Amino acid sequence: MSGISRRGAIQLGLGGAALAAVGSARWLLSPTEKISAAERQAMQAVAEAFMDKFRVPGLAVAIARQGELVYNEAFGFSDPQQKQSLSPSNLFRIASVTKPITSVGIFTLVEKGKVHLEETVFGAGGILANDYGTQPYKPFIREVSVEHLLTHSAGGWPNDDSDPMFRFPQMGHAELISWTLDNLPLQHPPGEHYAYSNFGYCVLGRIIEKMAQVPYEQFIRQEVLGRCGVDQMRISGNTLAERAPGEVAYSGQNGEDPYSMNVRRMDSHGGWLASASDLVRVAVNIGGIKAEPGLLRPRSLTSMFTPGAASSPADEVRYAHGWNVRENGRGNCWHGGSLPGTTSILVRTARGFCWSALTNTRVEGIDLALDRMVWDMTRQVKSWKP
Repeated sequence: MSGISRRGAIQLGLGGAALAAVGSARWLLSPTEKISAAERQAMQAVAEAFMDKFRVPGLAVAIARQGELVYNEAFGFSDPQQKQSLSPSNLFRIASVTKPITSVGIFTLVEKGKVHLEETVFGAGGILANDYGTQPYKPFIREVSVEHLLTHSAGGWPNDDSDPMFRFPQMGHAELISWTLDNLPLQHPPGEHYAYSNFGYCVLGRIIEKMAQVPYEQFIRQEVLGRCGVDQMRISGNTLAERAPGEVAYSGQNGEDPYSMNVRRMDSHGGWLASASDLVRVAVNIGGIKAEPGLLRPRSLTSMFTPGAASSPADEVRYAHGWNVRENGRGNCWHGGSLPGTTSILVRTARGFCWSALTNTRVEGIDLALDRMVWDMTRQVKSWKP
């Protein structure tokens, strides 16, 4: 794992204690958790029915209960053409499940006093100042805050046909952000309108880089993943030839090409590779699941899981700061991800379960079905109440 430089650590005010991992060095299946052979077979049947319905080559599922890993299984193939069996350690593109990880990175900087949620981002006095785009900025851009980016309430840059993150693949971050600020005006004043925005999370990655003074990936691997005991996650390459060690091969359906995108540029909104157990380990160790302290303080966790003001209180599902949440008292929070060749889900439940499921394909309807599938799998164990 590439580490943060000593100079970078000093600039961040990091001491040895601050860098200590909150997760154990190894994460093994709980020796006290008992799943009967019949229950395990029933869970497998649910998974296989899902795979058959959506023509899924490979599926990985990891489940933790009260902070302990209790299930970690893989089904099918990591590379269907080569008939390579999938293992629980294989890495997948996780697409937008990246957003909770970036949110944890921002809150890590908040706790260090390096970032404030109410701070503006662009223009004089903003975190990124005039680093991108042409001044004077278009209306509302100078009013965008960190909070607005986290809660998808900047006032525009939505995930639709105009999404800049899927355009101009030859551009790097700086050129693409500048082009977007110059050419895609905001449609609403910040804070008043919810619009899911990959571009907003791209900008959050650049905020992390500026305030941490190290690359986004390096900061997240050191300050978030490493402290959770995760050392295999990394940013994806773009092509089949750029597959990381242990990474699956992706199967496009209905004409989709998983290798025609600039996934590396999606780093902070959709670019990470992970195993299912990696993601569950992060979800457990950020805090609020186990009795011992987590990566983030309780106040930060409360803020992270609080819906943004522009997310309608009338909706059963609302968007918080990098997580979807429910306002009906159940307290579940989650995020899904979807790219050509990839479908992913990460869930924390109010009853202390955390789970993730990853596939190496995408087809219409698979995202909601993947979520339901894991709920169905957990219900096969009589002693569990997820």
